[in-house]
Amino acid sequence: MIANLQAHYGFSRMPFGRELAPGMLHRHDAHNQAAARITWCIQQRALGVITGEVGAGKTVALRAAVNGLDPSRYILIYVSDPTIGVRGIYSEAVSGLGGVPRAHHATLVPQALDAIANEHAERGRIPILAVDEAHMLTPPQLEAVRMLTNHELDSGSPMACLLIGQPKLRRQIKLGILAALDQRIAMRYVMEAMTRDDTASYIAHHGKLAGRDDTLFAADAIDLIHNTSRGLPRAVNNIAIQALLAAYADQKAIVDHASARIAVNEVATE
Repeated sequence: MIANLQAHYGFSRMPFGRELAPGMLHRHDAHNQAAARITWCIQQRALGVITGEVGAGKTVALRAAVNGLDPSRYILIYVSDPTIGVRGIYSEAVSGLGGVPRAHHATLVPQALDAIANEHAERGRIPILAVDEAHMLTPPQLEAVRMLTNHELDSGSPMACLLIGQPKLRRQIKLGILAALDQRIAMRYVMEAMTRDDTASYIAHHGKLAGRDDTLFAADAIDLIHNTSRGLPRAVNNIAIQALLAAYADQKAIVDHASARIAVNEVATE
């Protein structure tokens, strides 16, 4: 099926895939703004918060920013599962820096703090703790994050930390019990959805990556995809792929409004 689809459209590869190299990512304004702020936060060894709706491209912006860093100067500790508990936060920091986490919490905490400090002082690398889906972190976990960034009180942090999550995260941080964390945040950015022009550019960009420089989606099809997806890249991907399949089934050369409507109805019923 995929081979037939690619032959029908003349694709060299399937468009709208997730596994793109950082240099192949579409760089619309919200993406650029988020990546620039993440880079600044890392360089300043600061604590930053990136929030946005599901599928807005927050993790993609993180990938783009980290890809541009010198690996001899920075090391990423990426936490994708926020349900690991307080111990999990400290354990990820230790194991991410090449250590074996100690069994007891009382010794694990100083081990994590020392591992971060030594990575910076002895190896000259700045650890970057990036926690995805951070809106799922509990207050004790968020406090653990603050502790990691506050190793030497107010003399400066040996690491950078990024909390990436849905809008709920902003409200959580404003809770009174997290006032100390809230005060330490140096960068906050809300990643907005793409505009209609961004969506059109995004769709064209993925078409070019697949080997098509000409019109692949009609203007009214793009309008429908943008309005339905609300400009969220992940949703655009899902609808666009279904629209390509619908147009292929009808042996159409491009995706028209009718094909996009079929795709929207199919995605809505999934």
